[in-house]
Amino acid sequence: MNSVSKPNEKTKIGLALGSGSARGWAHIGVIRALEKAGIECDIVCGCSIGAIVAAAYANNYLHHLEAGVKKLDTWNLLRFFELSLNTRGFIDSKQLNNFFENYVCSSDLLIEDLAKPFATVATELKTGREIWFEKGNVKDAIWSSFALPGLFSPVSYQGKWLVDGGLVNPVPVSLCRALGADIVIAVNLNGDLVGHRNQLQNLSTENSTDNPPNKDTDFIESLTSIIKKTSLSLFTPDYEDNHAPPSLVETMAASINITQDYITRSRMAGDPPDVMLSPRLSEIGLLEFGRGKEAIREGEKCVERLLPEITYLINI
Repeated sequence: MNSVSKPNEKTKIGLALGSGSARGWAHIGVIRALEKAGIECDIVCGCSIGAIVAAAYANNYLHHLEAGVKKLDTWNLLRFFELSLNTRGFIDSKQLNNFFENYVCSSDLLIEDLAKPFATVATELKTGREIWFEKGNVKDAIWSSFALPGLFSPVSYQGKWLVDGGLVNPVPVSLCRALGADIVIAVNLNGDLVGHRNQLQNLSTENSTDNPPNKDTDFIESLTSIIKKTSLSLFTPDYEDNHAPPSLVETMAASINITQDYITRSRMAGDPPDVMLSPRLSEIGLLEFGRGKEAIREGEKCVERLLPEITYLINI
């Protein structure tokens, strides 16, 4: 693939990385493909999981995050969940914070000290106001942005309770422009989700009989099955039972997907990006963080499909 010429120095390229839980690993592939094509983004903003990838990118830690994501599988993902009925969320914050320390940034890093201009968006729980993090502690910025209701406890920040920014601004194009971006490349992870997931899950179930059993994963699958059953199927629905209702988290995830899809369409109508990238990720579920390699590859493919339009735009 040929590299494109560098755009005019006065033209700042902004990258807006949207929300989407486990599908957000596709952002890594998007950035890698842009870099391969010689396109470097000057400003990066993120929402929810997009905030995590954006922070790693702005901190020159993307290669560390990519390595960490590719290590995730069913077994080591289990340590991130805590199923105590006394908790206000289902994610073990201590374990997740350790992951960030290793693969994203240190706990004391400031936004002002990052290699690129960076910002995230969160939602104030009481008022529904959109909160922008443009300075201060990076950890506070990303924790506040991805605190998905039901999975994470709300984050206390300066006397406010904050939750996932995807509830108000799933793809923060406006934030990129506020930081001075002349051209904004946006990545929308929710574009093909509504109405497709059930069909793809059925296909996945049908095709699963064609795959030979893997004895190495029998123990992990059995343990996962036990955890799912003892936690009242909070995380995964029983697709073999057509009469069983979706699990609690699947219901919550689908509802949030629908909400974010409509919010994104509305926001884009008023403030459209210059380039919209929509990776095809409808087969990856909310908590399937172990499918990072697939998500990353689809992020790369998405850029490759639109590369002629991207290069034309930035070279005008």
